[in-house]
Amino acid sequence: MLAPSNVSDVSLICYTPTMTTTNGVWAGENPLNYSIPLFILQITLVVFTTRFFVFILKPFHQPRVIAEIMGGLFLGPSVLGRHENFANIVFPLKSAMVLETMANIGLIYFLFLIGLEMDISIVKRTGAKAVSIAVAGMILPFIVGLGVSFAFTGRDESVNDFSFVLYLGIVLSVTSFPVLARMLAELKLINTELGKLSLSTSLINDVCAWLLLALAIALSENNSTTWASVYVVISNLFFVGFCFLVVRPAITWLIKKTPEGKPFSDFQICAVLVGVMISALITDVIGTHSIFGAFVYGLVIPNGPLGAAIIEKLEDFVSGLLLPLFYAISGLKTNINLFNKGGSWAFVLTIVPLTCLGKIIGTVIVSILFDLPARDGIVLGLLMNTKGLIEMIVLNIGREQKVLGDEIFSIMVIVTLIMTAIISPIVALIYRPRKRLIPYRKRTVQSSRVDAELRVLVCIHAPRNVPTIVNLLEATHPNKRSPICAYVLHLVELTGRASAMLVVHASGQSGGPALNKTQAQTEHIITAFQNLEDHVGYVSTQPLTAVSPYSTMHEDICNLAEEKRVSTIIIPFHKQQTVDGEMQETNPALRMVNHNLLQSSPCSVGILVDRGLNGSSRLTASQASHQVAVLFFGGPDDREALSYGWRMSRHPRVHLTVMHFISGKDVTESLIDDELLDNQRSTISNKIDEECINEIKMLATCDVSIKYIEKIVSNGEQTVSAIRETNNANDLFIVGRGQGDSSPLTEGLTDWSECPELGAIGDLLASSDFETSASVLVMHQYVGQGPEGEDLFVCERPWQSSDNFNSLRQKHRGRYAAMPMETDTYSSEFL
Repeated sequence: MLAPSNVSDVSLICYTPTMTTTNGVWAGENPLNYSIPLFILQITLVVFTTRFFVFILKPFHQPRVIAEIMGGLFLGPSVLGRHENFANIVFPLKSAMVLETMANIGLIYFLFLIGLEMDISIVKRTGAKAVSIAVAGMILPFIVGLGVSFAFTGRDESVNDFSFVLYLGIVLSVTSFPVLARMLAELKLINTELGKLSLSTSLINDVCAWLLLALAIALSENNSTTWASVYVVISNLFFVGFCFLVVRPAITWLIKKTPEGKPFSDFQICAVLVGVMISALITDVIGTHSIFGAFVYGLVIPNGPLGAAIIEKLEDFVSGLLLPLFYAISGLKTNINLFNKGGSWAFVLTIVPLTCLGKIIGTVIVSILFDLPARDGIVLGLLMNTKGLIEMIVLNIGREQKVLGDEIFSIMVIVTLIMTAIISPIVALIYRPRKRLIPYRKRTVQSSRVDAELRVLVCIHAPRNVPTIVNLLEATHPNKRSPICAYVLHLVELTGRASAMLVVHASGQSGGPALNKTQAQTEHIITAFQNLEDHVGYVSTQPLTAVSPYSTMHEDICNLAEEKRVSTIIIPFHKQQTVDGEMQETNPALRMVNHNLLQSSPCSVGILVDRGLNGSSRLTASQASHQVAVLFFGGPDDREALSYGWRMSRHPRVHLTVMHFISGKDVTESLIDDELLDNQRSTISNKIDEECINEIKMLATCDVSIKYIEKIVSNGEQTVSAIRETNNANDLFIVGRGQGDSSPLTEGLTDWSECPELGAIGDLLASSDFETSASVLVMHQYVGQGPEGEDLFVCERPWQSSDNFNSLRQKHRGRYAAMPMETDTYSSEFL
């Protein structure tokens, strides 16, 4: 097992340096006597064990750091390592140097990435509230660390008292930003005011922790002279100054030499990565830990394309493979068997509540001074007890510097583990954000008034979704009487990557270079919709970001939709059209998001199958002419599609065709018995359908941009043939999902359905087999519940909301022509 901190004083480990690779078992050699096969076995065991604990703890919403430390505890002397044969074969003392070297290389590059992703300007912009809460929340836990240092009796007398207090104080007082951000996202608090304040406060905490750690390392020198510590501090100041005054301008010059939009060369990337090692070497030589140099070096690299390129190349490998090795080693060094001495468990159970209470008291006092509710102050204090990477780094450095012995190291690892593990369940139990949501009726496009604002929630997975959605909003005809308010929600998957979390804290700070690929996408989306707002009148946009696992992403969408009281949600289909016209699945998880959203949405939902919308290569095709077709079969979803199509028809450059499919005579006769059993609900729905169609017919008599066509069909085959006849003439199909209603008009279409969530007609139009270049908007109407649970049908039509038919003609003057319905715009076509 990995050597305790004092093993080098009593043991001599001998091994042959040339024994790196084996000649194989057929040569009679044991592969585990050689360093490379042994290291591969060790890292494989670490990865498999940590992933197992990640899987086990996932239902309990535990951070990944908990699983990784527990993996090390399981493999270490606390569990499996208690068996001497396992310890000597799998984790012999001679392997400690190789294992720790690789773990520290991973740690060096991870700290470089943390510095690279951190925006100093964010820290500068942090308000007095976050700074005050961060400082106040650190003072009392630091005092607890002071008390622990005096109460602990197993300390080496030669250790500097101030260093011992400093290391314990840092571990107990700081907060882990990446772990907290992920926890807030899983608790659905990351977009709340409390969540944003927590992130800002933890960011200040992290900065303080790095400064204190540098000081602790400098004061850890065991030399008899105190000048060594002074030299370390002065050398570090010179190093930081050199990085900001010399290295930063040099890298800025390197970035400027690369043309905008061109990728960086392998030589440039390699030069930057070598600089990480050089910086780490310098700080190690001058007496500080190597990670400090890597962190500062990452901090001085300007935010922008170079940083994003490096993060994309390194982050998955470093955070996915090498960093778990560091956490696991922390667990391997932890020996719970040492707890049998001197009531160590009582010591742990004393430290945890005292530290948590100290954080809470300090945070609550300052929160009250800033007029925050006491309840929010308590929850904020609890969240500030979240531990992670920085605490493990401090403990390991303290152990390496021989400031912390094996027993206090093991105690503090367990304290860190317990404090982080209990935070998420406690917060989930005691805190629910207060929702002061006023019930609203306008949850559908059909029920929205034409002389009132139309609120739409637009969901974006990637920048490729933007052009068609922008053009769709422009074609929905925002005007003075009925402006459009679009809430643009960028959906980001919650992963283990720290860069995915930083976009939340940086959101709303647009204007500077992107910190990473995720924020670069967010900036692109914000810019596109800002252009829409600038160039199209009566459109307002509000960009938002939601970071969540795909399994619960629909909850974020629904909560935001209800909070903003929107009438409809527009979300992209999970398939994208390829160059050859095929519909290819981009991410299977997106289909689950759409399915869950349809089941739980508080308003209507439109799924957009994106094949482009007439000039969508330009962000706003304001001069384009759109041919829109609404396929109407009847039912609430089709009425929602008809209502959206009618709104679009008011646009001067949109031409609407309403194709009404009617059952043929033979179908009607075959359904007489079924109609006798039909309930009142269907009767009401059919009556509303008839009223809607009559009004569309009336509009078509005097509006040349609206065309009404009846198609009498008897089965699904005739329906498909009728749709194919008008296929190439349209840019956009708007259809209802159908809500599971079976109809003889779509008979047979669902037998080979690929995407039943789109309904029979939507699935047909979205299929690769249906050759079309038109996009498809599949509408699902929100249907509320009556007092006794029965469905409520909204009878209001948008074209009746503010004007009668005559005033509507005045509003569309110049587009109407007084012509008979039978001659041009209305035709009955029979198959």
